[in-house]
Amino acid sequence: MPKTKFYVVWKGRRTGIFSSWEQCSSQVTGFPDAEYKSFGSLDAARAAYRGAYKEQVGKPETSQQWLFSPIKPIIPSICVDAACSGSPGPVEYRGVETKPGKQIFRLGPFQGGTNNIGEFLAIVHALAWLKDNGKDWSVYTDSKTAMAWLKAGKAKTSLRRSHLNAHLFELVAKAETWLKENTPANLVLKWDTELWGEIPADFGRK
Repeated sequence: MPKTKFYVVWKGRRTGIFSSWEQCSSQVTGFPDAEYKSFGSLDAARAAYRGAYKEQVGKPETSQQWLFSPIKPIIPSICVDAACSGSPGPVEYRGVETKPGKQIFRLGPFQGGTNNIGEFLAIVHALAWLKDNGKDWSVYTDSKTAMAWLKAGKAKTSLRRSHLNAHLFELVAKAETWLKENTPANLVLKWDTELWGEIPADFGRK
């Protein structure tokens, strides 16, 4: 069965929450600078409608599903994610504060990379940021591979180094060196996508 969606219209012929695209479309199609977005649950739509459209721009529709889960992630915390166009391809990564979804850092795109490398760099970047800022927050990632690489202290990629991705490999080497020289006290935890929806740092390109 198709997944039910709810549509919030902040600016349109009529504003509010609509239960079908047809209802939403009639409010926003052809309306100048319309502001609207879809959500995977009515609770998420209601929460978003109480806020401003600008707070939702660039966030995946399920990025706040965790707010309505009986079991919630640790707060405060940082969520990290990466996005890669092709494999290998341009890769970028970022970290956001889990609850407000505020972006803390974003780097890339770096040429000739993979998603796993981006995820690994994102975790190490988050750990370094937390240490520099004296915070004991946890870090969430949805990548089991990156967590395994972190545990090993090394990015065990099969990607070959080339002139295209030389800078990316330099970043990986710096991350590995940082792990050797530092023992982070922060927890690195697996984001439960099934329970909480897409990780808040998701780039929304799936």
